[in-house]
Parts: sequence; structure tokens; C-alpha cells
Amino acid sequence: MLTPLDIENKKFSKQLVNGYNVDEVDDFLDEIGVDFSKKNKEALEATKEVEELKKSLEHYKNIEATLQNTLLMAQSTAEEVKNVARQKADQIVNDAKSSTQREVDNLQNQIVIKQKELDDIKKQFDIYKAKMESLLISQLELIKEINKNDNE
Repeated sequence: MLTPLDIENKKFSKQLVNGYNVDEVDDFLDEIGVDFSKKNKEALEATKEVEELKKSLEHYKNIEATLQNTLLMAQSTAEEVKNVARQKADQIVNDAKSSTQREVDNLQNQIVIKQKELDDIKKQFDIYKAKMESLLISQLELIKEINKNDNE
């Protein structure tokens, strides 16, 4: 391959009449033409490749931007889902506490009612005991009276 220095330093032999040797100049120009044609073709291919790489780069940049947006949306959605779940969990806990408190209050009311019933039954039992004791005492007195009359 020729370099710019080769072209600059190329010396043609001079003919006495017309100057440079026409065949040598034509051969050198042909060589330069072939070389520059190759270079031009390589430059065009390199330009094409650069354009393709730019398109690919742009495509990948678009994909990256889309992925970043998708990631941001996913993070936002995840945060929203966590917040909703946290609110639901708090609501469930609050509902459970309320329900439990109602049950406790209901059970305490039932205990109070059962305690009153127990107290009433104890009073009735005490009254029954007192009546039975009174009856037994009167029966004992009656038996004593009968025994006394029988012994006389």
C-alpha cells in the first residue's frame, strides 16, 4: 500500500524531450488509483459499519431507557402494593382488636349475669336452708312434745 509519504517522495525519471516518463507516471497513477480505490472502499465500509453501530447503539439506548422506565414503574408499583398491604394489615389488626374487645365485653356481661344468677341461687338456697332448718326444728319440737306426752 502506498502512504502519503510514498506519493510525496516519488521521483520520476526525466526524459530529455517531454519531461517525465509517461509510462512510469501512468503506472504510478494506476497504482495510486487502485490503492485509493481500496482505501475509499474501506472508508465506505467503515462508515457503513459506524452507521450500523450508531443504529445499534441508539437501539440499545432505547432499550436501556425502556428498561429504566419499567424498573421505575415496577419499584413504584411495588411500593404502592406494600403500602396497600400495610394498610390492609393495619385494618385487619384493628378489626381483630375491635372484634376481640366486643367479645371480651360480651363475655364480661355474661359473667356479670351469671354471677347475679349464682347470687340469686345462693340466696334461694339460704332461704331454703332456713326453711328446712325451721321445719326440722319445729318437727323436733313436735317429736319432743310427743315423747313428753308419752312419758307422762
